[in-house]
Amino acid sequence: MPLPDTMFCAQQIHIPPELPDILKQFTKAAIRTQPADVLQWSAGYFSALSRGDPLPVKDRIEMPMATQKTDTGLTQGLLKVLHKQCSHKEYVELADLEQKWKNLCLPVEKFRALLQLDPCENKIEGIKFLALGCSMLGGSLNTAMKHLCEILTADPEGGPARIPFETFSYVYRYLSGLDSDIPASDTESYLSSLRDSVRAWRTHRLEEHPWLGSKLDHQLGPALGPLDREKH
Repeated sequence: MPLPDTMFCAQQIHIPPELPDILKQFTKAAIRTQPADVLQWSAGYFSALSRGDPLPVKDRIEMPMATQKTDTGLTQGLLKVLHKQCSHKEYVELADLEQKWKNLCLPVEKFRALLQLDPCENKIEGIKFLALGCSMLGGSLNTAMKHLCEILTADPEGGPARIPFETFSYVYRYLSGLDSDIPASDTESYLSSLRDSVRAWRTHRLEEHPWLGSKLDHQLGPALGPLDREKH
């Protein structure tokens, strides 16, 4: 038999005081992230929220490229979300990483194809996974490093996208090492030249603004990013 309809008065219905704000923030996050599968993404969102983990939410809406109208593949914004969710660990379990990938509604086959660039067993260094993702976004080492700088920088959007020189050189060595067409000697020669340019830029800036001090330590300067070099 169907259950009888039950009438409730307003005084009997308890609405948790935090619910409106939770739903408001969830709605704003969904609009900003534009997930291809709202239910899949929502499961990942509330799971992360319940654990106090970083949420699978983009910083801003990404305007789709002409080739992305029906493509649910990786973008710089989604890669930045993945990095934000995993950056608190040096190494990330592949199973956890794959689940976060799925929660962003990305095709699993692309995840596995990405890992084939540098196969590993159960876990991967977080910065290396980010580097592999950047290489999948860009068709060249130059473009991959540009994506890396824009994801990792603390500079405001549209700024010089500076990152620590040690981070840049570590990732550059890693990605160039995966390309058999790039001799290791060329990589070291380029990084040595870049290091000298960074030091010269820092010295010049300190002469103009002595108060900057340690704020300039080991940063790539505005004119010293990866775009200054063509691919080998």
